[in-house]
Amino acid sequence: MKAIIPVAGMGTRLRPHTHTLPKVLLNVAGKPILGHILDTVVDAGISQVLLVVGHLGDMIQDWVRSHYDLDLKFVEQKEPLGLGHAVGLGLDREDNGVLIILGDTILELDMVDFLGSSCSCLGVKAVKNPRRFGVVEEEKGLVVRLVEKPEHPPSNLAIAGIYYLKSGGDLWKCVQEMMAEGRKTGGEYQLTDALQLMVDRGEKLKAYPIDGWYDCGKPETLLATNRHLLDKRGNRRGKAHSYGKNALVIPPVSIGDGVKIEHSLVGPYVTLADGASVGNSIVTNSIIGEKAVVERSLLAGSLIADNALVRGAFRKLNVGDSSAVDFE
Repeated sequence: MKAIIPVAGMGTRLRPHTHTLPKVLLNVAGKPILGHILDTVVDAGISQVLLVVGHLGDMIQDWVRSHYDLDLKFVEQKEPLGLGHAVGLGLDREDNGVLIILGDTILELDMVDFLGSSCSCLGVKAVKNPRRFGVVEEEKGLVVRLVEKPEHPPSNLAIAGIYYLKSGGDLWKCVQEMMAEGRKTGGEYQLTDALQLMVDRGEKLKAYPIDGWYDCGKPETLLATNRHLLDKRGNRRGKAHSYGKNALVIPPVSIGDGVKIEHSLVGPYVTLADGASVGNSIVTNSIIGEKAVVERSLLAGSLIADNALVRGAFRKLNVGDSSAVDFE
């Protein structure tokens, strides 16, 4: 079986971070978003992984190759033509079973049961505002209709970003036909439209309820996902971290390798990436990037990226890579 992970998005809602770092490499609960997704794939026993890259794709390739021993392939989506186009780049007419996981969400489900389905299936989750998502209409557990971000949703079942197709080759054919006809929705080639073609031709597509679906597409949802994962997985402490005088750490937290904390209160719900330093500060409900320095500050609900310096700030911040914020 092959896993396809589209990670070509620009991540505009997470700027300024995504000007210099792909969204999927942002740290949440101690590892990049993509790391959580790949761990799910590895745990499912899948070793053949194809990633569809775009913006800052070289950084994604370097990180994945240095952290995972998998049968890897990378394909570039040179133009943002939609999810259907991106997935199509990873498919082949000869593909059998294919698992597709979107690169901007972290999911909780019984993967063995999901992949053991007797027919193709896609993850769904009931949501309050289905107009923001692809939506399915189902009868007796099988999908009869898929609509991308409908003005009048046929149900409240949103597509949760994970798909298992018994025949990736059949999906490939539908994607190619959709693109040959120029069939777009919202100006893009949508995966929902290609799946609808499969359903219209008799494909049994099961609507599979997902236990947990955690969005990482905006600062507030990234922090919410960080809180959830820390609650669920508990504390993580890396190597050679140093707690100096008057350092208080309130769990749950994720502390990376070589982190320094002195005269500070850190936590709860804080992720400190490798090499981060916190001094004379209070930091809660925040994610602090690699080798970032926080001094004489009070931070809550903040994202501080790699190599950033924050000093003397009693603010809520969203600071990109290699920035310096000094209120003195």
